[in-house]
Amino acid sequence: MKIALSDNRKHLNFAPLTLTKPVAELRMGILSNTERWKKYCPEDEFSYVTENYLEGKYPSDEVDLTVCANVIANEDLVAALKNLESGQVLYVGEHLLGYTDLNGERVEYKGDFPVILNERWDLYQKNDLVLKHDFNLITEGRTSQELSETNLLIGEESQLFIEEGAVIDGAIINTKSGPVYVGRGAEIMEGSLVRGGLAMCEGAALKLGTKVYGATTLGPHCKVGGEVNNVIFQAYSNKGHDGFLGNSLIGEWCNLGADTNTSNLKNNYGNVRTYCYAEGKEVETNIQFMGLTMGDHSKCGINTMFNTATVVGVSVNIYGAGFPAKYVPSFSWGDAEGTTTFQFDKAIEYSNKMMERRGQQLSSDEVEILRVISEQ
Repeated sequence: MKIALSDNRKHLNFAPLTLTKPVAELRMGILSNTERWKKYCPEDEFSYVTENYLEGKYPSDEVDLTVCANVIANEDLVAALKNLESGQVLYVGEHLLGYTDLNGERVEYKGDFPVILNERWDLYQKNDLVLKHDFNLITEGRTSQELSETNLLIGEESQLFIEEGAVIDGAIINTKSGPVYVGRGAEIMEGSLVRGGLAMCEGAALKLGTKVYGATTLGPHCKVGGEVNNVIFQAYSNKGHDGFLGNSLIGEWCNLGADTNTSNLKNNYGNVRTYCYAEGKEVETNIQFMGLTMGDHSKCGINTMFNTATVVGVSVNIYGAGFPAKYVPSFSWGDAEGTTTFQFDKAIEYSNKMMERRGQQLSSDEVEILRVISEQ
């Protein structure tokens, strides 16, 4: 079967993370939705319904079934969608789940209620649920590597899974509040304190003495230190030193300088306002805890301080004392006093320099995506 993973007209709801990728490519729990669908349906072919400028890297195709990528795939949902007949559309209440014909006969979904994402902050707020789902999906019927005797485990051993090649020494791991998944080649260094849920994807690392609590995801090859609470790192991003980061979303190829700190709660304990790309302005939310959202290829210098609910776009370079603006547009360069345009060629050069350390380079499709973002 040919299946399309659709942004479901919510592409900007998850920006700036989705400025460089479709909704299906966002990681939460342990997997992206693309990876989940491929686990459930390894024989099927997948394409995307997303913004035109992303199609060079994420192509569209003629398909048999279109599914909404803002809905987390589970076993019941996959079965219900794949059992749709020609000319049918699947809903649960007001939520569109997928279709063979968007204007077709309405069918009501009867399975386990799926996790549905409508705004970017749903990613960290619902990460606990998705992490538990992914942990069971990935580990069912498999045997974990043994935990070294140099560590202290608090809670059920069944809620800790260690892939081959992972290294854990001298850590305290508590699985009472959620599972801990340590991916292939990942490392938890000495003195780290971990309270689940935690997902560490392939090659991820917790630096010496890191404190992690609340449902947190470290995407592939992310390096994290300091204090982290309920944060999702997409991939290849670094927070290698001390400093607090909570209720936050960090894109790919980002770097947070030493002692970067983020507020995740207003002094009056009220709900936050935050920049919304779909509205093009700050909007009220019903969320009390919200830290930093940072798009791909963005960086900040040492001792950077971010206000509650700050949004930083793609290819941004922030440095200096004081709090930068609560919304920093893509391709900006500057400090709390103001920013100027980050010249496109320089931004590409700096991104490639970071990627070279991991043996990678921006592809021509990725450069074109960044070019479109820089011109918007």
